[in-house]
Amino acid sequence: MGSDLSPLVITLWVLNVLVDSGGQLAFKAAASEPPLALDGMARWRFMLARPWIWIGGVCYIVEFVAWLAFLSLVPLSDGVLLGSINIVAIMIAGRIFFKEKLAPLRVAGIILVSIGVAVVGLKG
Repeated sequence: MGSDLSPLVITLWVLNVLVDSGGQLAFKAAASEPPLALDGMARWRFMLARPWIWIGGVCYIVEFVAWLAFLSLVPLSDGVLLGSINIVAIMIAGRIFFKEKLAPLRVAGIILVSIGVAVVGLKG
């Protein structure tokens, strides 16, 4: 894929990573905001009245379009492997924005996934 990484492919790939990560972060923010005393429909009504859940939904619509465009330009096997970098971005963002823990095995996973994406991205 290395020589196939046109500026358009790279742009779509980065856009996909950004909006997927943004959507996951927005959904996490929406799910984290309701007071624990709320349950059932009251919890859902509270979340639906907050902007985070709607931002997450818009991110996923944009991601859907970007992903389709990306897959139209790269082989599916490469696209799915390159798309796995989203996992890394989301774990790191969860650590930064929500103070989630990154256990040693997760850090090892981040490193392995990153190496795999680099190998797929650099192959000639």
